Amino acid sequence: MRGTHPLHYAALSARVGSISDNQLGGWYAYRASKAALNQLMRTLSIELARANPAACVASLHPGTVDTNLSRPFQANVPEQKLFSASYSASCLWQVLDGLDAQMTGGFFAYDGSPIPF
Repeated sequence: MRGTHPLHYAALSARVGSISDNQLGGWYAYRASKAALNQLMRTLSIELARANPAACVASLHPGTVDTNLSRPFQANVPEQKLFSASYSASCLWQVLDGLDAQMTGGFFAYDGSPIPF
């Protein structure tokens, strides 16, 4: 990873990992695990930038994806905000493709908007 070639490294996080965006409480373990992941990615971005200033490390929020895991929680999700896995993956690919080294360490939603930590 040492060098100056562009490099993208991303992890799937979730908006519930945002401490400042927590308005509902609950989901302690899931929130904590995603907040920890975001911290890990932020720290990695700082250290990786020392070895490769062209690298970009990001946490990505895929939105609410229609899976067995999310089904019990979909009742309050507007239909237009419930995504298929393929749609979410396509969105995340576009977001990832638009990131550069200036955005390293960030947390981004499926639509490219930044999410506060």
